[in-house]
Amino acid sequence: MSQSNIPIAELSKPYDVLVIGGGNAALCAAMTAREAGASVLMLESSTKVYRGGNSRHTRNLRYMHDKGNEFLTGPYPEDEFFEDLLRVTGGETNEELARLTIRESNNVGEWMQKHGCMFQPAMRGTLHLSRTNAFFLGGGRALLNAYYRTAEKMGVLVSYETEVLDLVVENGTFVKAVAKRDMREFEIKAKAVILAAGGFQANLQLLKEAWGPVAENFIVRGSPYDTGRVLRAMLDQGAKQIGDPKQCHAVAIDARAPKYDGGIVTRLDCVSFGIVVNKDGDRFYDEGEDFWPKRYAIWGRLVAAQPDQVGYSIIDSKSIDLFMPSVFPPIEAATVGELAEKLGLDPAKVEATVKEFNAATRPGTFHPGELDDCRTEGLEPIKSHWARPIDTPPFYGYPLRPGITFTYLGLAVNNKAQVLMEDNSPSSNIFAAGEIMSGNILGRGYMAGFGMTIGTVFGKIAGREAAQYVI
Repeated sequence: MSQSNIPIAELSKPYDVLVIGGGNAALCAAMTAREAGASVLMLESSTKVYRGGNSRHTRNLRYMHDKGNEFLTGPYPEDEFFEDLLRVTGGETNEELARLTIRESNNVGEWMQKHGCMFQPAMRGTLHLSRTNAFFLGGGRALLNAYYRTAEKMGVLVSYETEVLDLVVENGTFVKAVAKRDMREFEIKAKAVILAAGGFQANLQLLKEAWGPVAENFIVRGSPYDTGRVLRAMLDQGAKQIGDPKQCHAVAIDARAPKYDGGIVTRLDCVSFGIVVNKDGDRFYDEGEDFWPKRYAIWGRLVAAQPDQVGYSIIDSKSIDLFMPSVFPPIEAATVGELAEKLGLDPAKVEATVKEFNAATRPGTFHPGELDDCRTEGLEPIKSHWARPIDTPPFYGYPLRPGITFTYLGLAVNNKAQVLMEDNSPSSNIFAAGEIMSGNILGRGYMAGFGMTIGTVFGKIAGREAAQYVI
C-alpha cells in the first residue's frame, strides 16, 4: 500500500458519490458534493506526488467579473467573454452550455479563495491577460495542494494509484466501477458517479487512430495518466459522443521538451514577434493573426501539418524580452545564416525567407499588447500585426513540435452535467466535468485559462447535482 493512501478495505464501503479523477474538475465536484452532505470517494490513477492531471501545469483561470480587484485590472462581461470564445472556436460550440459556463464563472474567484486558492497579479509577459485571467500564486500545483487539503478536511476520501478498468451501467444508470490498486481488482459501488478523468491525449494508439502516423511526433504536455480509459468505457456503455477526435488543445512547444509532463514551461510564446518556418525554410501561416492567448492553441495543429511535424521560430534581439521564456534557452547566432545552420536548416533558404519578409514589412507603431498596425504587404502568408524586420543581431531560434494538452472528443452532457446516452436521454446518476466533456463547449481552438473555467464550473454543477440526486 502506498504511503498516505486509504486502506483498500475503505473502498468496498458504499458511497453516495464516486468521483473518478484527481484534477481541478474532480476536486471542485468532490468539495461541492461533500458540502451538500454527501459521502464522497475520489479515485486518482496517479501517485500522490503526481496527482492532479493537467491541472498541475496550469497557472490561471479566465472568469467573468464586473469589476477589477487586487489581482484583476478591470471588468470582463459576459458578452465579451462569449465573443472571445466564438472567435477561437469559429462558432463550433454549444451556445447554451458555453453561456452557462461563462455565467456560472461570474466571480468564481471568491469561491476558489474560500476553498484555499491564492491569487497573484499577472507577471511580466502575461500582462495582456491581467484583466481577464486570475493567476494562481504558486501555479496549478499550489492550487491543487490547497484544494486537496480542503477536501480532506471536509472528509472527502482519496485513493491514489487507483485505476478504473471498467464501468457497469444498466439502462443508463451507473451501478458500479471496476478498479485496480496494488495489483488487486475490486468493485466500488456508489449512488452516483462523477467522471472527471480527463481526455485521451496520453494514449498514443487512440491518437494514431485519429491522426495517423504523425501522432508519433506529438509531445504530451501534461499527465501521462490521461489515457481515455473511462471515456472509452462510457462510450462502450452507450453514452453519446461529442466532438471531433482530431480536435484538441495543441500548442507549439519547444521540440526539446520531454515526451510527457513537460508542462507549461515548455510552451513557446515568441511566435507572434517573429516568423515561423518549416524544415524547408518556408513560412506557412500568419504569425500575427491575433493575440497569443487567443490564438496560440492553433499552432500545435499548424506544426503538425508540416513536414516531419516540426517548425522553427525565428526572432531577433528586439523581441527577446517580450515574452515569457521557455525552460530551454534559445539557440543564438550572430547572423541569420548561422542561426539556420544551428537549427539544421538550409542557410541560403532561410536568409532568403527573412530577406523577403523584411522587405514586406511596413512602418507602424509597434505595441506588443495591442493589435498594432505593423504588418506586411505583398507577402503570402501575410503577417497581420507585430511585423518588424528581423534585422538586429543576435538572432534567436527555437525548434517547435506539436504539444498536445487535451483532446476534445468526449461525452455529451446537459446543463446539469448529466451524461447523455445515445438516445439523448440524460443519465440520472452519471455526471461529467472537465476535459472529458469539454468538447461540448470547445469544438475547436482554445483561449488561455478556459479549460480551468470549464472544469471549475462543471465540477461544481456535477457535485451539486449528484448530491441532490443521492440525498
